[in-house]
Amino acid sequence: MIDVSNLPVAVIGAGPIGLAAAAHLVARGIPVRVYESGRSVGENVRDWSHVRIFTTWTQSVDTASRALLEKHGWRMARPDALPTGGDLYDSYLKPLAETPELAPHIEIGAKVTAISRWGIDKVGSKGRAEKPFRLEIAGHDGVREVLARAVIDASGTWQNQNPLGASGLPARGEREHRAWLAYGMPDVLGRDRQTYAGRRVVVIGGGYSAINVLLNLAALGEAVPGTEITWVVRGTNLARIYGGGEADELPARGGLGQRLKGLVKRKTITLITGFLAQAVCKTADGVVIDGETSAGSMQIPAADRIVVATGQRPDLQMTRELRLELDPWLESTRALGPLIDPNLHSCGSVPPHGHRETSHPEPGLYTIGVKSYGRAPTFLLLTGYEQARSVAAAIAGDMAAADDVHLELPETGICQDDADAEGCCGDPVAVAHPSCCGAEKMEPVRVAVLERGQPA
Repeated sequence: MIDVSNLPVAVIGAGPIGLAAAAHLVARGIPVRVYESGRSVGENVRDWSHVRIFTTWTQSVDTASRALLEKHGWRMARPDALPTGGDLYDSYLKPLAETPELAPHIEIGAKVTAISRWGIDKVGSKGRAEKPFRLEIAGHDGVREVLARAVIDASGTWQNQNPLGASGLPARGEREHRAWLAYGMPDVLGRDRQTYAGRRVVVIGGGYSAINVLLNLAALGEAVPGTEITWVVRGTNLARIYGGGEADELPARGGLGQRLKGLVKRKTITLITGFLAQAVCKTADGVVIDGETSAGSMQIPAADRIVVATGQRPDLQMTRELRLELDPWLESTRALGPLIDPNLHSCGSVPPHGHRETSHPEPGLYTIGVKSYGRAPTFLLLTGYEQARSVAAAIAGDMAAADDVHLELPETGICQDDADAEGCCGDPVAVAHPSCCGAEKMEPVRVAVLERGQPA
């Protein structure tokens, strides 16, 4: 019989939240192993190293991680500054992973491909909670098996980008024309500059990834004449995208949307709203997107490059043999779904939550970080750090600390403005604010309405 109590906790992912979970576990004297599939810790963060986030250093560092770093002489140079992804890696994640307390327990290039319970499949119930977790790890030396007393899935969603297709599936021709598409946030001012300078670029998406790409493309256009930018969104309500402006409690976040709004008004960026992408086609003049609007079929004019910034979704394959409880449409943990559903909430305010909201019917399994949010777009590092602290306390058996959850997230200053909404962010008290409820709507811009497949 395997003594589960002597096994380590397995943490999947060595990003900010995974390392935070490891730091909290180490602080409590609990053995831990961190498995990172990438080439370094913070691999996903490094992919958007050129992007400056809108939370300060103070808001972007976990408490246990900071205590561990400061023990070895680390100091936060500018607490109120806004770091880039590169700053987070160079000045925080890399030195944190190199501390003697964490370094021996982190394995790079180790991809968790499957998790189950040792000696029992998903159907079996008898003695399930007493059996260790069995993880399959694919690494440099092939596939091996490891056992763990608990599993914390902090693997994120960045490697699983949403497709261009409006129906949640790849648009027709999307896979075939992958060479003309980029997903996420390409570095258009840095390593990818030559791909975009002086080119016709279409950006599709309405989140912060799309905003950052659009702002950088506009800056590129100022330096390189001939850079043309078209922005395509599925909805017609721009209030959430443009944000709360001065009402946003994170000024840098509020400023992003306002800068974008100004570029649209000055015609630096051509905006197309209410467009549902259905197909990607290659013509003699470039690559085009066919789709539908409320007015009928439409084709986006030919471009040299398409940036798909439509968000991410969780990869659930490795946990298929575990008993998960997920929100039916967000694929977040089920308890979090009603709290973060973008169909109902747009302020980004989330009630305090911890181990109970990130757990599953599978005892000892927790999903934390952005993956706990599934397809919802409003995650902040602060949220994940508190999740990690609470989960580590629960694994340690300190339920008083685990349940003593504190989470105060900065409000965005925007709210739901649908006709049947109760009020701002579900609050029954109406809020009269220029950035809230009744903000600007824009009708679809008709650039070219053509029959499907006809070149623009």
